[in-house]
Amino acid sequence: MTNDTVPATFPTDPDCPVLAWAGSGAMALTGHDGAEPVLSPAPAYSLLRETLRALSWITGDLGDPVDLDPAVALTGRAERAGLRRAGRRSANGTSRLLRTADGWCALTLSRPDDFAAVPAVLGTDIDGDPWTALEAAAAQSSAAALVQRAQLVGIPASVFTEPSRTMLPWKVSRLAAPVGARSLHGLVVVDLSSMWAGPLCARILGLAGARVIKVEGAHRPDGVRAGDPRFFEWLHAGHEFRTIDFRSGSGRNALAELLDSAEVVLEASRPRALAQLGLAPEDRAHRDGRIWLSLTGYGRADPMRVAFGDDAAVAGGLVGRHEGEPVFCADAIADPLSGICAALAVTAARRGGGGVLIDLSMRATAAAFAAAPPLTHGPHSLHRHGDDWTVECAATQRRRTVAAPAALLPGGA
Repeated sequence: MTNDTVPATFPTDPDCPVLAWAGSGAMALTGHDGAEPVLSPAPAYSLLRETLRALSWITGDLGDPVDLDPAVALTGRAERAGLRRAGRRSANGTSRLLRTADGWCALTLSRPDDFAAVPAVLGTDIDGDPWTALEAAAAQSSAAALVQRAQLVGIPASVFTEPSRTMLPWKVSRLAAPVGARSLHGLVVVDLSSMWAGPLCARILGLAGARVIKVEGAHRPDGVRAGDPRFFEWLHAGHEFRTIDFRSGSGRNALAELLDSAEVVLEASRPRALAQLGLAPEDRAHRDGRIWLSLTGYGRADPMRVAFGDDAAVAGGLVGRHEGEPVFCADAIADPLSGICAALAVTAARRGGGGVLIDLSMRATAAAFAAAPPLTHGPHSLHRHGDDWTVECAATQRRRTVAAPAALLPGGA
């Protein structure tokens, strides 16, 4: 292998891929509470392991190899919060899969404004539980109509779409001239993102040798900082921090100077947010080799739609199947998958000399993993032993207990 060729295939895990899914902790989060965990997303997990092998190879080629544990990436937050599978309710309880007159859709109510907007979605005042009212309305509506009404008032919502074809989660356009230098060591990364996907990308780049500067708004800090401090610390270990008042002229100038110093910019806001500050990528001059990652729910071509990890996964068709009907897969799975793909996109761009805008969509990421090739490893059976479930592989004559979510280790990958 030379430095200029990525291997076409990576070493295969001797373990059965379905047993690997059982051991990931994510299977324990997929399915109905009290019923068996769901095997069906195993192909997506197999693709994730191959993606992480590619990421390990390219980070090792350009800097320090990052061997991210897929189980920790998918389930570390869930382990910390004590989350469990809940079928058509997301593991963290904020999203629901609703049966409509013509299919399924997902809505997320995680902020006070989301709950306050439910009457506008329904066109009437409600008494009692908003979810009960939404479920009743969904049964009389098409999925597309309900989702459209929810999105109009800023509620994250998506129509469940069956996966149809494999697609790359990101698009690339030329931003500046490429450069010859390609190392990740000392690469200046300015991270404007928050929550999970963007910060996970930043963590991977930091582990590979980059200098990461985390930027938070003075009036709107990253919600994970207060909501889950340990997870925040894991995501941002070793990073520098800046707090900037985006509402003031001096703050906007400070942010502009920081962006000018960056070789990589990570941001996960709707395009209009930076445009209002005069800092959108298309409004600025860029140094040669700069890489600008724009991470959104549905891509820059659909700038007004908001998405969170669970509803974005449903939009891409990445769900589990219980008796033929969809259930949520793992914990907000589009978030960690998007963070991993973002890191792969940025490092691949760096290897090519940079100078590009990367438009990465959480929905497209979920769709890519939902369309992973089916596994042809033979039949598998589930057996219950008290509170535990065991998966048995007929081809290898091996068994594996369905593992609980993996714990975050300080400083570990």
